[in-house]
Amino acid sequence: MFLVALNGASPAHAAAGTPIAGAGSTWAQDPIELWRAGAQVFGYGVVNYNGTGSIDGRNQFRGGTVDFAVSELPYGLAEGGVTDPPPTRPFAYVPVVAGGIAFHYNLRANGKRITNLRLSSATVAGIFTRTITRWDDPAIRADNPGTQLPNLAITPVVRSDVSATTDGLTRWLSTEQPTVWSAYCSAAGRGTGCGATTLFPTVPGDVVLAGSNGVTGYVAQAGNNGAITYAESSYALTRNTSTAKLLNRAGYYTAPTAGAVAIGLSTAPSDPSGIAGLGAAYTNPDPRTYPLPIVSHLIVPTTTDSRFTTAKGQTLSSFASYALCHQDSASGLGNAPLPPNLVQSGLDTKSRIPGSSLSEVDTSACVASSAAALQHVPQPQACDQVGSQSCDSDAPGGRTESITTTLESGALAISIADSPQVVLPSPVLDSSGTYLHTSGQMTPITITDTRPGNIAWSASGQIGDFTGPAGSTIDASSLTWIPAVVDHGNVQTVTAGSPVVPGDGSGLKDPRTLATGIGPGSAVVGAGLDLDAPTSTTPGTYTAVLTLTVI
Repeated sequence: MFLVALNGASPAHAAAGTPIAGAGSTWAQDPIELWRAGAQVFGYGVVNYNGTGSIDGRNQFRGGTVDFAVSELPYGLAEGGVTDPPPTRPFAYVPVVAGGIAFHYNLRANGKRITNLRLSSATVAGIFTRTITRWDDPAIRADNPGTQLPNLAITPVVRSDVSATTDGLTRWLSTEQPTVWSAYCSAAGRGTGCGATTLFPTVPGDVVLAGSNGVTGYVAQAGNNGAITYAESSYALTRNTSTAKLLNRAGYYTAPTAGAVAIGLSTAPSDPSGIAGLGAAYTNPDPRTYPLPIVSHLIVPTTTDSRFTTAKGQTLSSFASYALCHQDSASGLGNAPLPPNLVQSGLDTKSRIPGSSLSEVDTSACVASSAAALQHVPQPQACDQVGSQSCDSDAPGGRTESITTTLESGALAISIADSPQVVLPSPVLDSSGTYLHTSGQMTPITITDTRPGNIAWSASGQIGDFTGPAGSTIDASSLTWIPAVVDHGNVQTVTAGSPVVPGDGSGLKDPRTLATGIGPGSAVVGAGLDLDAPTSTTPGTYTAVLTLTVI
């Protein structure tokens, strides 16, 4: 049971700025949409966004048709003798979405799906430059001792279009395996030392497809046994692909998990424009590091002009702050939270947006919260150290022992560590004059699952009507929320429920999902609460009970 009460002093309510519009990255669109909805619910302004692609977003920002862009690539890159010119107006970059460039693969041996593949940069270079052509090649076997690999042709699948993931992959290869990559570029007709490129150098016989959806979709097809591609790690959720563990500088093979990507970026510097230096992850000595990240940046104006005003800047700065301070909420989408160094860099850069000083988003705890989250990233397993037999491998031979264990049934429980009473500030009249609004945070709850195996659970909430003086009520549909994952803890997968926004109709009067998860362990979830009461509501204190259930 959960108690919500209305009383107390009236708080300052966020004064929303002018609505703004942005365009760009399709990969970043899902987290952008999540943060956009949250910022609007909390009164920080209306943010419209179209995921038209990074190139189009940069073009529209340069042409002044949008107020901001979202892109994994900066301006100024040259491809085929053509340079992507920067805008004439001053601008800067705010890191906002992080993830890993993962190697998605489809591989079966004797009808059994292989899910524990490990690769070094030398092996990846050999696969994508065609010097390693079969899955039982000695180089792949050396990365995967104890794993039964099939005598099967490798089918590399590469991007046909200009791509930030291609730029990230080739930048990594040209840094980590320069001799092999340079020789391949020359053979593909690009000349020696082509370095990083947004358009993959192809040779006859390549499988070449457009978009991350295209390449991962090909690999995911059951008939394409032996295929491998590169794409953002978040596509593994939608495509149900296996992703390889990658050898890092500390000598461990790590998966492209949210925590491992964040650790890798924890030493990344930012240049004066705000661009994150991803190369730091290649050499990060932390054994938890996933060494191949990708980061999307907001491209923001740093001066006003006839199209971009201080009022627009207030909205854009508030949105950037909200996104930087709610990184965990996007982890359920397959993205990684930005580490504290990049959160701080983003907050510093967004302060250059005109109107930033008018933002009412409290950012005081954002960096510390980001740093605390990194403390929960687990160390790699001993079996993932280079030279060790692969985790979960089926190595032949050896002696046997009889092992007996008892599997306990376990339990699924929900608990509240702090006070279950939430006091929302007194509602104030909305700027439109149509309703009384107040907002706050529900007390986070802890979901603990001790059941064996990876069993899914779902936590939901439903509230009754608010009751006040002399039988007065506020309908339960007036309360809405934005769920958030406060701490993933040691649960394999935790995803925040979809936002329930004002105007939804039924609000929390109907059961709504707070979070879902898979796997044993403990995780902490919560939600931002919004209450819109009719202006005719009788003054007084109103209470309602929010019932939280986990199944």
